[in-house]
Amino acid sequence: MQAYRNLPELIAQSSEHFANIDDVNLDDLMERIGDSRVVLLGEASHGTAEFYEMRARITKELIEKKGFTIIAAEADWPDAAHIHHYIHGREQDALLQNAPFSRFPTWMWANQSMLEFTYWLRAYNAKIDNAKAESSQQKIGFYGLDLYSLYSSIEAVLDYLQQVDPKAAEVARDRYGCLMPWADDPVLYGRAVAAQQHNSCETEVLKNLQDLLKKRLEYSVANEEQFFDAKQNAKLIVNAERYYRTLYYTEGSSAEYNSWNQRDQHMFAALQAVLEFRGSESKAVVWAHNSHIGDARATQMSKRGELNIGQLARQEYGDKAYNIGFGTDHGTVAAASEWGGPMEIKPVQPSHVDSYERIFHEVATDNFLLPLRYPLHEDIRKELLPERLERAIGVIYRPETELQSHYFYASLPAQFDEYIWFDKTRAVAALPKQRRDKTFDTFPFGL
Repeated sequence: MQAYRNLPELIAQSSEHFANIDDVNLDDLMERIGDSRVVLLGEASHGTAEFYEMRARITKELIEKKGFTIIAAEADWPDAAHIHHYIHGREQDALLQNAPFSRFPTWMWANQSMLEFTYWLRAYNAKIDNAKAESSQQKIGFYGLDLYSLYSSIEAVLDYLQQVDPKAAEVARDRYGCLMPWADDPVLYGRAVAAQQHNSCETEVLKNLQDLLKKRLEYSVANEEQFFDAKQNAKLIVNAERYYRTLYYTEGSSAEYNSWNQRDQHMFAALQAVLEFRGSESKAVVWAHNSHIGDARATQMSKRGELNIGQLARQEYGDKAYNIGFGTDHGTVAAASEWGGPMEIKPVQPSHVDSYERIFHEVATDNFLLPLRYPLHEDIRKELLPERLERAIGVIYRPETELQSHYFYASLPAQFDEYIWFDKTRAVAALPKQRRDKTFDTFPFGL
């Protein structure tokens, strides 16, 4: 390989260039992924079309060429269940003009790029049905990993128990009633408990989960998938109740009581539960923000005692986990200016001069895949290893305070196994949705 004069030129020599998403050849990427059981696909914002479309393209290849059957997303479990039902032919409304995906930020999953991908997933599963496959395990499942659906999960558990055990539903309804005064805003529940204005509901929600698990054999014999769904919702309620109390712990609390850790540990446990449910041969694709899927140990998060799904996946699966990050320099993004605010199409500022993004912007090509675990040039990891700024745009984007609000320090080659770059990107096209009045959640920068 020829000598390079500077880092952008080295990146150009060390990357696989492509003109557009539809035509990119992913054969070498599939070879690098190898026999990984978990592939984590990131995004540098929650509102960029290219990130969704490239993740969909990679996921299709993982399904068709590698036998992946699970898509696990940074989405609420009950909402994701509607996509799961749709792609299995049990739901007729694809991205759902009714309740699912109606809480802020609606555009994160209710967008045109996601809609087109769900059409493909439904058609793929239909082909398996038409082929009369021996096992439904070959069909693709779509699952939510997040824990913000406290009250819709309560509804789901109660609906399930009402079908299988009305007496148990009555008991569970009474226990969950402990949380109902804060149905419009569970953050206020955490505040009330922290201020000792109300006893915690921890015991009540744990009892409901324990009672459900005690009747596992009785309930699951009729429909194992429905029981699994109810069990995951019940676990989510337990973890969400704890999460909202954790929000009000003091800053000096240990990492165990860090609300970010509570959330990512829940998401990783949900991923493991799905893998176990789908069988020992199952393989999963994870769709989440870079801040969740890049190894936290390679970022300043670790200095705050924070972990994430990417770190936990590497610790659990080793080389069988493959982490892929995404980035962009400029363009447009769908985001809000404040929590619960309307979606806006905002211009993305050109990247900071001291950032990884600025280096990638100076590469003499617009789009590329940069292998980092298996580099095409032996010097690339060493040259990129020193910490630099990296940008993260969540559902909130504030360009006026971008350096303080949206940049953090990281070591890219330690954070990701691969990095995918789009120099200029466009905002996702949001689908029209009916918004609920309730906004149940809050988290830094909406990541």
